[in-house]
Amino acid sequence: MADSGLLLKRGSCRSTWLRARKARPQLILSRRPRRRLGTLRWCGRRRLRRRLLQAQAAGVDWREGARQVSRAAAAGRPKTATPSPIPSPTPASEPESEFESASSCRRPLLIPPVRPVGPGRALLLLPVEQGFTFSGICRVTCLYGQVQVFGFTISQGQPARDIFSVYTHSCLSIHALHYSLPEKSKKELKREARNLLKSHLNLDDRRWSMQNFSLQCSIVLLEHLKTASVNFITSYPGSSYIFVQESPTPQIKPEYLALRSVGIRKEKKRKGLQLTESTLSALEELVSVSCEEVDGCPVILVCGSQDVGKSTFNRYLINQLLNSLPCVDYLECDLGQTEFTPPGCISLLNITEPVLGPPFTHLRTPQKMVYYGKPSCKNNYENYIDIIKYVFSAYKRESPLIVNTMGWVSDQGLLLLIDLIRLLSPSHVVQFRCDHSKYMPDLTSQYVDDMDGLYTKSKTKMRNRRFRLAAFADALEFADEEKESPVEFTGHKLIGVYTDFTYRITPRNRESHNKILRDLTILSYLSQLQPPMPKPLSPLHSLTPYQVPFNAVALRITHSDVAPTHILYAVNASWVGLCKIQDDVRGYTNGPILLAQTPICDCLGFGICRGIDMEKRLYHILTPVPPEELRTVNCLLVGAIAIPHCVLKCQRGIEGTVPYVTTDYNFKIPGASEKIGAREPEEAHKEKPYRRPKFCRKMK
Repeated sequence: MADSGLLLKRGSCRSTWLRARKARPQLILSRRPRRRLGTLRWCGRRRLRRRLLQAQAAGVDWREGARQVSRAAAAGRPKTATPSPIPSPTPASEPESEFESASSCRRPLLIPPVRPVGPGRALLLLPVEQGFTFSGICRVTCLYGQVQVFGFTISQGQPARDIFSVYTHSCLSIHALHYSLPEKSKKELKREARNLLKSHLNLDDRRWSMQNFSLQCSIVLLEHLKTASVNFITSYPGSSYIFVQESPTPQIKPEYLALRSVGIRKEKKRKGLQLTESTLSALEELVSVSCEEVDGCPVILVCGSQDVGKSTFNRYLINQLLNSLPCVDYLECDLGQTEFTPPGCISLLNITEPVLGPPFTHLRTPQKMVYYGKPSCKNNYENYIDIIKYVFSAYKRESPLIVNTMGWVSDQGLLLLIDLIRLLSPSHVVQFRCDHSKYMPDLTSQYVDDMDGLYTKSKTKMRNRRFRLAAFADALEFADEEKESPVEFTGHKLIGVYTDFTYRITPRNRESHNKILRDLTILSYLSQLQPPMPKPLSPLHSLTPYQVPFNAVALRITHSDVAPTHILYAVNASWVGLCKIQDDVRGYTNGPILLAQTPICDCLGFGICRGIDMEKRLYHILTPVPPEELRTVNCLLVGAIAIPHCVLKCQRGIEGTVPYVTTDYNFKIPGASEKIGAREPEEAHKEKPYRRPKFCRKMK
């Protein structure tokens, strides 16, 4: 029985080999495919033969196009369908133009072709409604057609845009869009396309583009991107992989080499940003309301638990609004994960340019900013509310406002959110939900009216106590002009959004992940100290700091009570906020000048206190804030936001002991431990060897 089975197997292989040998002149089989053909099963051999025949009918070499054509055939019919017959090619008349030849004689481009057009430059052809997902950073210019990146539309003739598809966030995609074609002849369209490409491409590249070009196809130029911020961040160990990731298995394909010269890598579509139907519906409604609003500009408050996609939604919404509006206002109420400023700030910004990357790639100068000093508002809610009211008072209601909130929506965090809704009186509240998020009640207008906040009461209790709306405005300490005509809380429209994505952050690693993002934001801010490209990087210790006299600025530690005798130890080698208070501090002859309370004042920027000269009574401050703004700074605020460890430990050009880095650390001093204001137990007071921080090990 075994021998008969073996004979049957040999017979089937031999008959298949004979059939393949008869078709050899058409299929051009080499020795390796013949060996592979003998090891395949009957269905595999049949599938391979069908692929080769389809490749031959398409007019391409089977070694390059068999896989591509088979994917197209599989996508166009169900798996159980029988293979359709291949029509024989019929002679056609010569096309009138290259557009007709591209659309009639060539098959549609299933995979966007990439062609190198110079050192660090590549050309990408995108058929309509197709996308190109990638990781890395590059500069994108739309030469012909119209594409969309992260919700922002880039058309031909617009300036180039810097795109950051980095490792810490979802990959971005370039999608080709439908665009209106003018009523011109094919020759005129061909002449127009060639003229647009002439200033960017040479003759050979233009010919290649016309050969592969079809109507409703977009041509995109990808260029290598290098900025002072990118060079500065990647110069530190552990941060070099953030922007560009090397492939684990290097490939020799021309497409891979062309993209590698640009600094990007093609990724699978599933790694890109995927928006749910509820997200797209919410975006469409908010854009429509913002563009058609007549009586005023909408105030959109976005809320939800941690890691549900609020920040991603805000960026996408900003880009969508900028397609139709000149600017968008943004109120940052999240202290830990800020979008446009260093962490620990509450700010109001006017956004005029799209955001095409994570927060540490698009820092902006705010209209009004207050330095809170901590990544969380726990144990100091009243000061948090007062700062938001102070910053919100600068909103002029000339453009739509997007309000970003914290991810703390349980217990007191939910009550604090109700206070914010009553204070800001938004027209729309976007509430996010996810499978892994904590339970959160629907924040409808009726629910907010019936619930008490931390500092505000429900409407029912106000009616029972016969409180008037003017008295309620006094309790919230509104401005004088708002007391005369108090704001009526007319309610809001609730928009529910459900997100579904791969959840990689857990409560165990969330804090270290957030700390890495905060450190990257601070590094991006410090990169403003670097000279513009193409000058080389300068170490921070080689830059000349500003000298500030003791009696010119006041000091305040915002996050902890520090004895006056230790105040200068806390300021030295710290991240400081450069603020402007109303009080005049120049009357004091000796210093330092200490404040008894933390003021609510404007913050103009940040810096590092590099050192303190006790003999000359000077602070040495290193900051990118321009000198004309530094003249108005008269207060230094020190909070719990620390300088990244890599800035202190990885200073280039230092020989011997690194400044401000030591293994002799005293945990007995209040504020020296991670728990602010708490002391460590006695067994923790022993000297411990220096260990590398956890986030540095993970980043490597």
